[in-house]
Amino acid sequence: MRTHSRRALLGAGIAVVGSGLLAARAAGEFSSGPHSGTDGRDHAHGPHRPTPSDYVAPDGPEVAEAERKRSPGPVREFTMTATQARIDLGGHTVDTWAYGEALPGREIRVTRGDTLAMNLVNHLPQSTSVHWHGLALRNDMDGVPTLTQRPIMPGASFPYRFAVTHPGTYWLHPHSRVQQDRGLYAPLIVEDPKEPLSYDKEWVVVLDDWVDGVDGSTPDNVLAELNRGSGGTSGHGGMHRDEGEHGAPAAGAEPGGGPSRMLTGSYSKLLGGDAGDVDYPYHLLNGRLAQDAETFRAKPGDRIRIRFLNAGADTAYRVALGGHAMTVTHADGFPVEHAETEALLLGMGERYDVLVTAKDGVFPLTALAEGKKHTARAVLRTGSGEAPGESARPDELDGRLLSAYRLRAAESARAVSRRPDRTVELKLTGSMTKFDWAINGKQYAPSQRNPIRAGERVRLAIRNHTRMWHPVHIHGHHFALPNGGPRKDSAIVLPGRSLDVEFDADNPGLWMVHCHNVYHSESGMMTVLGYLKD
Repeated sequence: MRTHSRRALLGAGIAVVGSGLLAARAAGEFSSGPHSGTDGRDHAHGPHRPTPSDYVAPDGPEVAEAERKRSPGPVREFTMTATQARIDLGGHTVDTWAYGEALPGREIRVTRGDTLAMNLVNHLPQSTSVHWHGLALRNDMDGVPTLTQRPIMPGASFPYRFAVTHPGTYWLHPHSRVQQDRGLYAPLIVEDPKEPLSYDKEWVVVLDDWVDGVDGSTPDNVLAELNRGSGGTSGHGGMHRDEGEHGAPAAGAEPGGGPSRMLTGSYSKLLGGDAGDVDYPYHLLNGRLAQDAETFRAKPGDRIRIRFLNAGADTAYRVALGGHAMTVTHADGFPVEHAETEALLLGMGERYDVLVTAKDGVFPLTALAEGKKHTARAVLRTGSGEAPGESARPDELDGRLLSAYRLRAAESARAVSRRPDRTVELKLTGSMTKFDWAINGKQYAPSQRNPIRAGERVRLAIRNHTRMWHPVHIHGHHFALPNGGPRKDSAIVLPGRSLDVEFDADNPGLWMVHCHNVYHSESGMMTVLGYLKD
């Protein structure tokens, strides 16, 4: 493996290629398997417990019809290779897995209405997949192995192809074991052909907590330690077992890999207590350590759109730009009523777009690992002067902070008021002591189904019965936060708190809801919403 710097890899990773046709699959291929019970109240069926054949299959005719109605437009074609790589983080080099040997993977940029066609080539020693985080896309392209597609085996490839219907800031990552906590992630920007915002420059900022390849550590070792060090095994220790493995441990999961990474004593008032499980040695901004931070150049007076994205596995980040206020314009890709703030808090998987008017000078963009006492950083330079040191902490980090619950959806994104047709209760359960994270006391199995029906307004009644905060993420949909709040696909639920969110069931298939802490989800805090056939 060669050593690559990010600067040298700006042209690597993704290339436009010839057309790739979607592989034909038999209808219903992923819908079979035993039924494990549900917690949703199926008003249409009364006491009847649906069987697997009662649910829409990810590759069923209902999914194909929904895609046809999206009127897929011009095809934008890409290839991405998941591969082992040696990456320079800016003073420290690590062996990891990445997309195209770049970190982050090179940005994919399309326009709303396009058809995105990407061929993923797997050069990893494990099977993998790609989940398109935040997109409401066709179900058989959602990238969840054993649920919506077959795992992409080593040496194989898979042609993802789907219509892109919503502009915004999104990203892609695997949904296979703890692979996301390596270098397998990339931003996905969907441009609006009728963009209402006016700005001079755009800066995509990807935040990440890093452990892979540092002193022998791997994410698989970290998960194994969390399970062992908490008083026993979790019962699963990795939910995405691929077909043909017969319960074999993940590669690299042997005990004793690297120093202890279990975090103790972390605290954040913003997060309601315990800040996380993993003591990360590094925190990155656009793949760089603070000691060799990225510099973004602009002119004084430039209006800059910053797209923040938290690709971390176990860390919330509080972000601020020294000397500047930020105007929040979007949350998880959807517009909000503009609101000024000095700092933002991003849970794993969350995205915020902001506008800033650049002042004259050199300013730190700082991302504080909330409750973990470490930072990632970059530099905004619009004039001469010495760059702030890597330990610079702008006053704005401790200033006015907006959370998603204090934002309101823009009129164009506001949900129409409607009484919910169905309530699905999701109790977040488990503890750090046993590391038995689950939903409704049941650790995830691909056969799980919480039934819903097309056309319903669905309320998710999320109840956090744990002493840990959880960023809850829904696939294939966007829920509305209460009281006119923004439309989002990920939301922080604090310990002991409840959150009711609602969405319209307008995208048939089988869809995950899970905690976006990778170690919680892989230990069982996931479940499935399944559309019933008409």
